[in-house]
Order: sequence, then C-alpha cells, then structure tokens
Amino acid sequence: MDPLSSSSPAAVVIGSGVGGLAVAIRLAVKGYRVTVYERNNEPGGKMNLFEKDGYFFDAGPSLFTQPKNLEELFAIAGEPMEDYFQYRSLPLACRYFWSNGKIVNAYTAPDAFAKELEEKLGEDPTSVKAYLLRAEKAYNSIGSVFLDHSLHLARTWLNKRLLPAIASTRLSYLTSSMHAFNRSSFRSEEAVQLFDRFATYNGSDPYKAPAMLTMIPHLEQNEGTFYPVGGMISIPRALYKLALKKGVKFIFNTRVDRIVHEHGQAKAVVVNDQLVTADMVVSNMDVYYVYRDLLKDAKAAARVLTRERSSSAMIFYWGIRKEFSQFHLHNILFSNNYKEEFNHIFNLGKLFDDPTVYINITSKMEDGFCPPGHENWFVMVNAPANRGQNWESLREQVKSSLHYKISRILGEDIAPLIATEIVMDPKGIEQNTLSHGGSLYGTSSNSIFAAFLRQSNFSSSIKGLYFTGGSVHPGGGIPLCLKSAKIVSELA
Repeated sequence: MDPLSSSSPAAVVIGSGVGGLAVAIRLAVKGYRVTVYERNNEPGGKMNLFEKDGYFFDAGPSLFTQPKNLEELFAIAGEPMEDYFQYRSLPLACRYFWSNGKIVNAYTAPDAFAKELEEKLGEDPTSVKAYLLRAEKAYNSIGSVFLDHSLHLARTWLNKRLLPAIASTRLSYLTSSMHAFNRSSFRSEEAVQLFDRFATYNGSDPYKAPAMLTMIPHLEQNEGTFYPVGGMISIPRALYKLALKKGVKFIFNTRVDRIVHEHGQAKAVVVNDQLVTADMVVSNMDVYYVYRDLLKDAKAAARVLTRERSSSAMIFYWGIRKEFSQFHLHNILFSNNYKEEFNHIFNLGKLFDDPTVYINITSKMEDGFCPPGHENWFVMVNAPANRGQNWESLREQVKSSLHYKISRILGEDIAPLIATEIVMDPKGIEQNTLSHGGSLYGTSSNSIFAAFLRQSNFSSSIKGLYFTGGSVHPGGGIPLCLKSAKIVSELA
C-alpha cells in the first residue's frame, strides 16, 4: 500500500521522542499516512544536542545498548542502517570509583569483567559469571515475554513461551529486593553497590525494587555497550531521516490541544483550533499530561499520580579546560551511603549530601565536541521528582559536593577548570520535556506490581488511542521506548 495515498488510513503521532519517531516509521511501513506534531522545533524529545562556548553536550540519555532494536527498525523499513547511522562496540562499559581508592573497570567481556572483580574486589569469578548468566537467562525468558508484548492483552498470557518462562523464574526474583539478592550474590560492599546501581536505569530504588531487575546488567555486561558515532543525538537524527524517507510528515513548533473521541473511538486531534481527523492517535507524551490536558480526564490523571514517580536528575554540563586520563566515556563515583541516598530521593524528597555521581564524556570517543585538549562533561546526580523544592538552593549544595568529590578522585581542584556551565534540575526537566515532576522514567519500579500498574500501550476505553514512550509499558530508556513503539504498531 502506498503510504502517501489519500485512501490510506491516517495516523497522528503526538511527540517525536524516540518512541514517537519509531512508531511513526513502523506505521508508515504498514501503509498509514502519518503526521507527527511536535511542540519543539526539532525531533528527539529528551535527546537533543546543544552548544555553549565551543562545547557540545548531549542533553538527555547518554547510554546506548541493544542496537538490535534500531537494526530491526531499519530492516522492516527496507533501508541500510549504515547509510543513516553507525555505532561501535565498547570494550569498557563503565569505570567505577569509590572513596576508599578502589577503581573497577566494567569490561563488556564477562570473563574479563569477572577477573577484574576478582583482582579489585576479591570476588569469586565463577560467582560473577554465574550471576551474569542468570541475568541473561531471566532476560531471554520472562523478560523478553513481558518487555516485547502488552501485559494488558489475553494473548500475552496465552503465549506458549509464558509458562516455561514463569517456571524458570527464581522465587527470589519476586520475593527479594534487588539489594537483598545482590547482597546474597557478592562478598564485597563495592560489588553489591555496583550491581545495585542498575535499578537507576529505570529510576528505581534497589532497596525496594524486586530482584527481577537484576536482569538489567545483562544488557550492558553481556550484550554489550555501544557508542553511536556523532553522539546520542545521531539516533533521533537517523530516525527522523528514515521517517521522512518513508513519507512521514512532521509539523514542528506545534502543540496538540485536544484528542477528540466519540462513542469510545478516537476521531481526531485539535491543533491550532483546527480539527485533524485520524483513524488512530498515538501519544508519545507523558501519559499524565495526555489525560489531564488532551483528554480532560482529571480522574485518570489523578490515578497516574497515585503511582510512585521515578527519580529525576540534576545535571551539570561543564566545559573542562583539561583532559583527564582517569576518566572514560562512562564513569560512576559512588556515595559512601547508598541506602541513605535512596532514602533521601524516594522517602524524603531531598538530595543527599554525598550523592553518587555519573560523568559522561563524549569527547573521549571522537573529536569535535570541544576545543582540543579540553573535555565536555555531562555530570549527573539522581534527584527526587519535583515537588516544589528550592532547586536554586539545592543547585549550590550539589555543586559544592561535586567539586569536592570529583577533585578528591582526580587529585586536582576542578573548580578553576570549568570554562562554561549549564545546569538542569528536575523543575527544568519538567518544563522542557513535559515529564511530570521531571521524572525521567514516568513511574518507578519499586514493587513487583509496578509493571502491571504502568500505563498500557492502548486505551481500554477509547478505541484507536495508543501510547508509546518512557511513561508507559514497558518503561523508560531507549531500548524500552523502541519496544513500546513496536508493541503499538503490532496492536494497530
């Protein structure tokens, strides 16, 4: 079917984040006439690039895993991915630092990683490899069933793979917290903390989140970590180019004001007081705002807020007048009290005075992101969702902690080396990305029921209305957003 034919069904996609771009491509391939409305002046959602004083920064996500999701998208579109997008695998996923002087290189080869944990932390390499093998089996069995399909359809529960997957699931995955499971798996405090941090990949607390989340390290340590040539911004740029090739129409600097539905059927959207009819509507917005603003359904919006929000972040974009060999592309500087840090974030709604720090430096991978001999630092700490905290005051508190912590690790005062600075806090994230509370992943996964309570990929009351992106099933992060787009396209 010609996707540009006037007789083809029409689809409206609201928002051009990674999920919106991917679903637009998939629907166009299926023969829909697709129009994407985006309130910003370019595609990408949380993924964008900005420049200040000669330093370039990827503003949003900074970790790239599971390139097979993108490869599949280009394959179904019948386009060679290498003409749009290239990436390379990394031998080192992340470099970890502790205040006691210990440093661990998380190699992406399991044998090398196990040997590193043995040499640096005294861990049994056999136990490390067994842990990673369990993560792989969990992901490929029950994880693949639940992440690749809607949890709100009977056919998912009738999937022939489901019973074997459930049978292979360890009881402790459901009855233990992620931290308790890791505590029983490793000898050293450092190894436990290293594997606990994977809960933050969906904005959760390892002391509350179920041990099922211990499958997350599989993506990074078994399947591998990758670097997209040109930085993370190259991902939405490639998808945008592919979408245009497939006939998708984009209208930027334009908000959708309302979704129109009659007799339980989505009929149109209202844009600039004009009615745009559609056979289906797909929202890539935070689902809270869809209910509150586009559907005017206050009760449904309120129900969304009864679920615990995921963590947010405070990010410092620093141009640094020096290169530091101690750091790699991805770096973690751990807190001395991880449990209290998460208590502050999720229970107290505060920032901890000794936060764990993530530093991403794309200039380690290729030139052009900053002046020669300099580095572009993306410095992030996990933060609570915005509840009206005094973020101006908290910025200074965090900045002081960062200067002290990073300078101590590097053995040099970094404050005089900061040539330029931009700061983003949860309130700013909320305003810029329409993520309620600045929550990076919508709702947290701090209970075994969280996956089932997350917004489904379709409306149960309005036929023809679908949802994609980080605030809905299966969750946030690039791989899951791409999976959500696939689920929607298969439902359409």
